[in-house]
Formats: sequence, C-alpha cells, structure tokens
Amino acid sequence: MAPFPVQGFVDGDFVVVLALVDDTDPIPVVAEKIAYHSVGKRVAAQDRPMKVKRNGEELPDDGTLSSLGVAPLDVLEVVYA
Repeated sequence: MAPFPVQGFVDGDFVVVLALVDDTDPIPVVAEKIAYHSVGKRVAAQDRPMKVKRNGEELPDDGTLSSLGVAPLDVLEVVYA
C-alpha cells in the first residue's frame, strides 16, 4: 500500500484533477476517488457503474493500478458504463 498520484477526469468534464489513490485500490475505488472531484459539481451523477479507461482501453474492475502497470501521473478517464 503506497500513495499513488494519477491525473484523472470524468467524461464530460473539462477539468483534469490530480487524485491521490493507493496503488492497491481496486479500479472501482479509483473511479470513485477521481469522480469525487467532478460528479455532482460539473458532471451530473448517474445511476450506472463507473469504469476507468487508460489510453482508450477499459481497465478491468478486478485489477489494481500496480497489477495493471499504471505509472504515477498517468491520465485516467472515468466513464459511466
């Protein structure tokens, strides 16, 4: 468990945030930590699960940042499924 900074944004937002997550957080938790800064503020909340994409590819929900080879400060996109 180690603090892990990533850049992230929610689909539909114009702000990229610097979010501090844990390198062993499951991907759904990473999505929540990034979305915290946008959803309900600049992006409407939706009653659908959130997914995380890196370079256009969806990351599996059962993965962690460390297991998927995500590097510090990589840009992650949160989208509603």
